[in-house]
Order: sequence, then structure tokens, then C-alpha cells
Amino acid sequence: MKIGLYFGTFNPIHIGHLIIANHMAENSDLDQIWMVVTPHNPLKNKKTILDDYQRLQLVFLATEDYPKIKPSDIEFKLTQPNYTVNTLAHLQDKYPQHEFALIMGEDNLKSFHKWKNHEVILQNHSIYVYPRIATETDAKQDLTIKNNPNIHTIDAPIVEISSTFIRENIKNKKNVRPLMPEKVWEYIDHNNLYKK
Repeated sequence: MKIGLYFGTFNPIHIGHLIIANHMAENSDLDQIWMVVTPHNPLKNKKTILDDYQRLQLVFLATEDYPKIKPSDIEFKLTQPNYTVNTLAHLQDKYPQHEFALIMGEDNLKSFHKWKNHEVILQNHSIYVYPRIATETDAKQDLTIKNNPNIHTIDAPIVEISSTFIRENIKNKKNVRPLMPEKVWEYIDHNNLYKK
């Protein structure tokens, strides 16, 4: 089975994340998408980041009706700070029957050359790239990475919704219900999350 790993803090998960994950599941050769919830770095005092397990619960609620999309807490069990290359090695060791690929936005691909052991990742794994709104710096993209045969650009919809925008609007008592799956919105509302 070929599995696409979609990493994120998902703080909170929103319809933009789901649109991309579902598009990858339905319009690429990936069999499943695992939404890998990135653990909160305990050294960073970010009050805006929900507890790891609450964010995982939100991803579970958002994806339970999508058989091809699964929540993953795989990074919760790994030593922090963690690097993607280590997560991939751990997953390959734990699930040798699967092939793992990365899903990332075009903006992340630009800084990919700065990732720890990025050459090893690129040599052993495919990367599925979804578009973001272009900026002036896009012309400076490293073409050696972009033209690598393991990089697959997927013509996914461009969704400009951010978790930051959602959190700020909740704090300001604005209605953000349409931006999240219903069960996610209900959980956040019921538990008074992001209101302070």
C-alpha cells in the first residue's frame, strides 16, 4: 500500500486540510493519507497550541467519515525534537509492507533543501506537492529539487484558509463554523477552545 504522510500541527484541522488530503487520496496513486499530528515542542511556550491529544481527537473527528484518510500519532512516541527523516525510518521499520510518501505545499518545497538529510528523503521517498498562491520569490525555486523524478506536482485546489485565522476569529467571537467539519466545530465550541 502506498501511503501519503500529511504532517501538520492541525491546530485546528479545517476544511482546507481535508480538501487537500481528499484530493490526494482521490487524484493520485496514493492508497491512503495519514494525517500526522506534529507534537507540541515542550520547550516552546505557545499557549495557542492545543494539547497533542486534543488535536489528534480533532483530526479523528474530521476524518472518521473518510475511509482513505487516517489520523496518526506516530510522532508522539518519537524523541523530540524530531526530524522527518527519523519519522520515515521509524515508519518503514514498523510497516515494511507499506511505501511511504510525503505530502507538502509548494511553499515547503522551497525550503526542503534545508531539511535534515533531505537527499536521503528524496532518494527513498516520493514527494507529492500541492500548489500555494505564488509569490515573487517562487522564481528562485531550486530546479534541481523541483525537477527530481520523485517530486510529483498535483493539480490540487488552492485553499487559503489558515488555522491562525480560525483561532483569531474564535477569540474575537466570530462565526467560523463553515471553515471546519461540523464535528470539529462542535468539539471546539463545546469545550470552549481557543476562546482566550
